[in-house]
Amino acid sequence: MDRIVFTAGGGAARTLEHQATVSNNLANASSPGFRAQLTQYRAVPIIGAGLATRVGTVAATPGADFTPGPMEVTGRALDIAIQGSGWLSALMPDGSEGLTRAGGLQIGADGTLQTADGRQLLSVDNQPVVVPEGASLTIGTDGTLTALGAGDDPVGLIGLGQLKLSDPNPASLVRGGDGYFRVQGQPLGQPVPADPLVRVVSGAVEGSNVSPIEAMVSMIDNGRRFEMQMKVVQHADTNAERANRLLSAG
Repeated sequence: MDRIVFTAGGGAARTLEHQATVSNNLANASSPGFRAQLTQYRAVPIIGAGLATRVGTVAATPGADFTPGPMEVTGRALDIAIQGSGWLSALMPDGSEGLTRAGGLQIGADGTLQTADGRQLLSVDNQPVVVPEGASLTIGTDGTLTALGAGDDPVGLIGLGQLKLSDPNPASLVRGGDGYFRVQGQPLGQPVPADPLVRVVSGAVEGSNVSPIEAMVSMIDNGRRFEMQMKVVQHADTNAERANRLLSAG
């Protein structure tokens, strides 16, 4: 078969992979704390009979865009947004530590402070934060937690510890299928070091850093590229058919 078919077909497959990434980003344009996934193409040598100069193309996702998203003031006591770089730590089902910037917090049925999807947040001593029933929670800029019981005098504030805030090297972060980031190579059970310089804003949440306009433009660009590659395949098929006719006529 004409080699141009393999070339155009491979390009079309990579375009579809890129389109899937862009679609996922666009679908999370309104997800709090979401980090856009990046895609890049790279050449890979083709192993097999023929010259060593033959290469193919693969689409890779080298990481995420860690640019902070817009901050939206909500006034809700359990909403927090991280200023600049930094992460909240949550306890994952396998015992590992997941990092997130989604600061829409809640108090679970078991009284622990949790993320919006039910993951327990960790304190600086790597333990879940337990909030007294009916208490009003206040979160300081350094993640310090204080609670005031219903009807209690303000002097009766109770210290609940401090949220764990970390700031690992972005190059070491890997996104999991659940949307949480992990530190690559971090042994299970070994906590991520806390960073005392990370600060949060109470009563606000950070939005996604995905630009819907840029995502839509990228989707249109991928659609046109895919259409062009399919036309190349069609032309190759037409040329092959004409060649067969000529050979048959002879």
